[in-house]
Amino acid sequence: MVSLNKVAVYFGAFCLFKDVSFLINPRDRIGLVGRNGAGKTSLLKLIIGEMGYEEGSISMPSDITLGYLPQQMNVDNSKTVFNETMSAFEEVLILYDEISELHKQLEFRDDYESDSYLKLIDDLSHKQERYQLLEGDSLHASIEQVLLGLGFERADFNRYTNELSGGWRMRIELAKILLKKPDLLLLDEPTNHLDIESIQWLEDFLKDYKGAVLLISHDKVFLDNVTKRTIEISLGMINDYKVPYSSYVKLRAERFEQQQAAFNNQQKKIEETEDFIERFRYKATKAVQVQSRIRQLEKMQRVEVDEMDKSHLSFRFPPAPHSGNIVVEIKSLIKKYDDLLVLDKIDFELNKGEKIAFVGRNGEGKTTLAKVIVGLLDYKGKFKLGHNVKIGYYAQNQDELLNGDKTVFEVIDHAATGEMRTKTRDLLGAFLFSGETIDKKVKVLSGGERSRLALAKMLLDPVNLLVLDEPTNHLDIASKDILKQALQQYDGTLILVSHDRDFLDGLVDKVIEFRNNKLKTHLGGIQEFLRKRRLAVLSDIERKDKERKKKKDISDNKIEYEQRKSFDREIRKMSKKVEMVEAEIARLEIKIEKMDKRLSNPDSSLDESLFVEYGALKESLEKEMANWENFHEQLEEAEKKKKEFFDL
Repeated sequence: MVSLNKVAVYFGAFCLFKDVSFLINPRDRIGLVGRNGAGKTSLLKLIIGEMGYEEGSISMPSDITLGYLPQQMNVDNSKTVFNETMSAFEEVLILYDEISELHKQLEFRDDYESDSYLKLIDDLSHKQERYQLLEGDSLHASIEQVLLGLGFERADFNRYTNELSGGWRMRIELAKILLKKPDLLLLDEPTNHLDIESIQWLEDFLKDYKGAVLLISHDKVFLDNVTKRTIEISLGMINDYKVPYSSYVKLRAERFEQQQAAFNNQQKKIEETEDFIERFRYKATKAVQVQSRIRQLEKMQRVEVDEMDKSHLSFRFPPAPHSGNIVVEIKSLIKKYDDLLVLDKIDFELNKGEKIAFVGRNGEGKTTLAKVIVGLLDYKGKFKLGHNVKIGYYAQNQDELLNGDKTVFEVIDHAATGEMRTKTRDLLGAFLFSGETIDKKVKVLSGGERSRLALAKMLLDPVNLLVLDEPTNHLDIASKDILKQALQQYDGTLILVSHDRDFLDGLVDKVIEFRNNKLKTHLGGIQEFLRKRRLAVLSDIERKDKERKKKKDISDNKIEYEQRKSFDREIRKMSKKVEMVEAEIARLEIKIEKMDKRLSNPDSSLDESLFVEYGALKESLEKEMANWENFHEQLEEAEKKKKEFFDL
């Protein structure tokens, strides 16, 4: 379907890709992986045509449709959520207007045999076929299904997009792309702005998707649940594994061991050969052997070892100072933004040493409560921090709060106090900042680098309550694993706001669900919570199915009445056509009978025009007889359909 053949991309002397070749087949589910900066996003841009290449070729059918979701994009703010989403169906909307106009034109026409009438009928038929192919009849239902799946409420449908955050507007763009149903979906970190429920919905949608999917994600569970193939970018080249992510990790480790063994063996052979050449270079009796070994070295195809990203975060949180047994106590807390109620008389207690997750759909109040706890928002009700509680807070936009004009070293050096001032370089090294990188300005750092710097800054002051709001958003898979290990070893109390199921799994022992302005506590880890939620969703679906069945039973008689009316209307229409044709046939037969008598009378005076008229009458009669057969067949077909439908 899409073929990349020996593609190469250069930025000056730097080679981003070389000799990249692979094929994307219909229904492929491909995860694109590689360390940050390897070129994953660039590869998507090559396929979509937003970026050029110096060598090779990219070929695809001329009629292929592509859908591309970048990590960042501008969104139209002038429409409602529903109307903006509906703009994805431009062709369907145009067809609907054209079909409506054709129906209006046909409504008052009775020249059924004219060329213009038949042309209108033909045009209408083609447009209706195309409309049905594009599933125009289910347009509104499809939009509703996708918007609800991505976390919107029906009450949001008429909100203007400029009222929404960037994350919600990205959901609209994702909805538009999914609804267009392109042949190939190219998705760059599609789960970044989604909550757990929306991610699970997207997984189910992509599993059943009829086209191909190529996606970038740092969510291991999402990759495992969606993809069946993993393409790794390493050293500017690609390695293609026909397995999901977790299986790829195992195969890659085996591949690396084999490569390393082959590399070591080759290096040993090279050393031995070079040693032989050096020892006997100047001995005439060994000249032939020396030259032979030199040629062997020149012809030797050197073994390359794939890069293994070993420069992960490696750190431990400072020991937590002692605190009281009750860390946070909340009673009947209310939080509003103007007239918008977010938290309604909630109760919450956090005990020393607990590690809990805040989960729920975006906008339900997870970040709001986190900010109340760390003292950034006012509220109504009772809120109390425990004895000697010291808080460390990582906000969703913590990386954006860093001073962009300071260097990496200046950020840490300025925040460090006491003994930590002597350990700033060691701390930066643990977070992959060393050498010249510590002199970089914050404003030129990547999202992942800024996140690491913000985490490093947070470690400068020992705390006993960590409140982390989406700390993994800009971290790659390896960095997330190391952060998770550090949090597992942390001996303080932890509140985690996160939608990353793999990150939360094995890390938290209690889940706090935010829904409908309230909190619900679930004991156990994230997997147990998800199992219960799935059962609850299935139960809700069964309840709604019963309600729909009840409504259907109530409305069946009305529906049957309308359907019967529709069939009867078609039968009356065809019956009228048959009657009209029969009347015309009778009229023509009478005229022909009279002319037969006149032509058979020897005393009649006959001229040529009479014979011409007679021939025309005969021809008209044959045409009307054919029409009668056609209309009669349509009448019988309409009666047959009615009989079959109502099982009469």
